[in-house]
Amino acid sequence: MERATDVPERMARSAEPDRVNDYDSFAEAYAAENENSLVNAYYERPAMLALAGDVAGHRVLDAGCGSGPLTAALRERGAVVTGIDASAGMLALARRRLGNDVALHVVDLRDRLPFGDGVFDDVVASLVLHYLQDWGPTLAELRRVLRPGGRLIASVDHPVTAYTIQDPRPDYFATTAYSFDWMLGGQSTPMRLWRKPLHAMIDAFTNAGFHLSAIAEPQPDPAARELFPDGFHDLSTKPCFLFFVVEVPPSAAGSNE
Repeated sequence: MERATDVPERMARSAEPDRVNDYDSFAEAYAAENENSLVNAYYERPAMLALAGDVAGHRVLDAGCGSGPLTAALRERGAVVTGIDASAGMLALARRRLGNDVALHVVDLRDRLPFGDGVFDDVVASLVLHYLQDWGPTLAELRRVLRPGGRLIASVDHPVTAYTIQDPRPDYFATTAYSFDWMLGGQSTPMRLWRKPLHAMIDAFTNAGFHLSAIAEPQPDPAARELFPDGFHDLSTKPCFLFFVVEVPPSAAGSNE
């Protein structure tokens, strides 16, 4: 589920436990902001698509597809895309965007996925893993549904950025939650994310049976320089998101434990 604002603009506060991360409550406002925002339209999505490369004919699972902008872009590049998200409200917007020829399912990534083993060539997980305290069960499921040689392409909050917005600073080497009020469309919504140190992220991927292929800290699309001059400078000089490409070993047939 992509976010529409960059990390430094978020106000860290104590979020109400029963209302956190309630995308159904602000789906329309989020989708509208996400469509053309600097960090999504000119940074995160282009980076994900560049890492994905040529996906023509690939069976792709968009895990945490939200209102479907990345799903649509992958479909335009010739992929056969399936979208899942925990928010029914966001999926309703995705259906409006994508029509009826894309399979969309309400699925919580903490649960078992409703797909068979090895049915996807690629999984994209755009700014979703950092909503989970424990990546292990989710990564195990994503690996299960990928074919041998398949790829998981994921973006998350950069651990350095998330570390710096808390005061006092937490233990960098610990997995810690951080909460903030997200102002979107004039509405304040409580959010909670989980920050992990880099080594814990890499360990989570490798413990799930993935091989690390790439870690990326990309620059924003140069086209954003004139559209967002101040934000472009900040995004070009400060860490925001971290991107991974990890692969299922080609010899992993029949060994998705």
